[in-house]
Amino acid sequence: MSETNTVNHPKVALVTGANKGIGYEIAAGLGALGWTVGVGARDEERRETAVSKLRAAGIDAFGVPLDVTDDASVQEAARLIEERSGRLDALVNNAGITGGHPQEPTAVDVDRVRAAVETNVIGVIRVTNALLPLLRRSPAPRIVNVSSSVGSLTLQTRPGAETGPISVAYAPSKTFLNAVTVQYAKELAGTPILINAVCPGYTATDLNGFRGVRTPQQGAVAAIRLATVPADGPTGRFFDDAGEVPW
Repeated sequence: MSETNTVNHPKVALVTGANKGIGYEIAAGLGALGWTVGVGARDEERRETAVSKLRAAGIDAFGVPLDVTDDASVQEAARLIEERSGRLDALVNNAGITGGHPQEPTAVDVDRVRAAVETNVIGVIRVTNALLPLLRRSPAPRIVNVSSSVGSLTLQTRPGAETGPISVAYAPSKTFLNAVTVQYAKELAGTPILINAVCPGYTATDLNGFRGVRTPQQGAVAAIRLATVPADGPTGRFFDDAGEVPW
């Protein structure tokens, strides 16, 4: 069961990487529940196109210029949301990259690893810390980190498990993100802030050349659920549509 909105006080969310794919569908799903949604994205044209599409669907959406790898950009995004809304009820850290290919450990360009970690891990820490003061103003703040089951060490070492191609940048960056999620949950224990990691499944997006077998709408479901869990919901855990994913 989800936390409900009131007409007079719509909840406010920021979704990073929301101009397309899973991020866009997370924004659309929260907007359909009556939330006001910030569309975080670097590309101005794609960001404004996404905002226009959401508004055409009756959603209260606004654009947030945001590069998660840039301190000044993140601070400006926080300032924009503070001026517009005064608080934040949910942060969905969706922006991510693969790091490119090849990613075999013995042949990888270490810059690929560095780039994946900078966006997929450090970017999440940078954005989360910048938005925490606004999240603390919410009566029911939620943080959702979009991860992947390829970051599960349990699945990676389970014979026969489907864990994708060998990847020394992308997969370990999601393992790192999972570990970061746990550390936030430990520090924020005893506060109203609930933070969880989510796997959208193998979704057809430009991240994988649209080879995925799930639609972006399907990939958004678990993140929307975790962004709207009630006060007695989980924290510091890892989920997909089917339930809990092993670390």
